[in-house]
Amino acid sequence: MTTAAESGFPYRRIVVTGGAGFLGHHLVQRLKSYAGTQVFVPRSHEYNLVHETEIERMFKDFSPEMVIHLAAVVGGIGANQKNPGRYFYDNLMMGTQLIEQSRLHGVEKFVALGTVCSYPKFTPVPFREDDLWNGYPEETNAPYGLAKKMMLVQSQSYREQYGFNTIFLLPANLFGPGDNFDLETSHVIPALIRKCVESRRANSPFIEAWGSGDASREFLYVEDCAEGILLAAKDYNESAPVNLGTGREVTIRELVKMIACLTGFEGEIRWQQSKPDGQPRRQLDVTRAIEKFGFRAHTSLEDGLRRTIDWYEAESKA
Repeated sequence: MTTAAESGFPYRRIVVTGGAGFLGHHLVQRLKSYAGTQVFVPRSHEYNLVHETEIERMFKDFSPEMVIHLAAVVGGIGANQKNPGRYFYDNLMMGTQLIEQSRLHGVEKFVALGTVCSYPKFTPVPFREDDLWNGYPEETNAPYGLAKKMMLVQSQSYREQYGFNTIFLLPANLFGPGDNFDLETSHVIPALIRKCVESRRANSPFIEAWGSGDASREFLYVEDCAEGILLAAKDYNESAPVNLGTGREVTIRELVKMIACLTGFEGEIRWQQSKPDGQPRRQLDVTRAIEKFGFRAHTSLEDGLRRTIDWYEAESKA
C-alpha cells in the first residue's frame, strides 16, 4: 500500500476535529486526495470534545499520527455578545485537553487553528505575529480569542518541556461556498450575501448593515486557507505563530457595495450605528507564512465573493 509519505504527505492517520464543518469539509477533501491517508472526522454527537473522557475514547478509536484541530464554538459579533461564557469555556477545554491527550497518546504532530480575534484591539496594521501579546483583544470577541490563544501558550510550553511538535496558525476571516448563512450566528460576508439576495428577490428597498461601515477586515477564501493549513502541516515544525491571509484589507462599507453589486441588489444600505463595529481594523502581515512554508493566497476577494454568491443563489433556490 502507498503510504502518505510516499504520496507527498508525511502522516497517514489523521484526525480532523471540525472536519464536517465549513473549513473542515474543504480540508478533508484535500487530505483524502493524498494516496494512503486515512482521515477521521469525530462528529460532535459521537464525541463531545469538551469532555476529557470523550477525547480519550476518540484517541483509542482512531490512534492518529496527526491531529488538526479546527473545531470551534464560534459566531459573529452578535453571537459572541450573547455567549461569552460558553465560547470561552468550550473552546478552552477542547484545545487544552486535545493537546494534552495528543501528547499522552504519542501523536506525532498537532496543528492548532487559532483566530485573528486573539490580536489586541488596537494592533498596528499590518498585524505581525510578534504583536499578539501587546494588549487585550476587542471586547466583543475577547473570550473566544483568548481561549484560542491559550493553545499557543500550551504549544510553546509543551515543545519546550516535552519536545511535542505543535504548530499554531492564525487565519484571517474566512468565507466561501458552504459558509454559515444563518443570520443569528453568521459572520459578515454570508450575512450580507443573504440579506442582499433575499431583498433583491423580494424587491425590498433597503437592507440593514451593522455598525458604521468604517471598520476594515481581511478575508481569506476557504480553499486558500485549507491549502495553507496543509502546507504548514507538512513543512512547518516550529511553535512561533503564523498568520494565514492575503495581506489586504477592505472596509465593511466597500465590502457591502461589492456584495450589493455582485448580487444585483440596487436598494439602500441602512447602517445600524447602534450596533458595534468590532475591532477597528484587521490586516495581517503574511511574510512568515511565505518564508516558512511558501503559502500565498491565490483567490481575490471579488472572485471568491462571486463563487460564494453563485453557490448561495443555487442552494437557496433548491
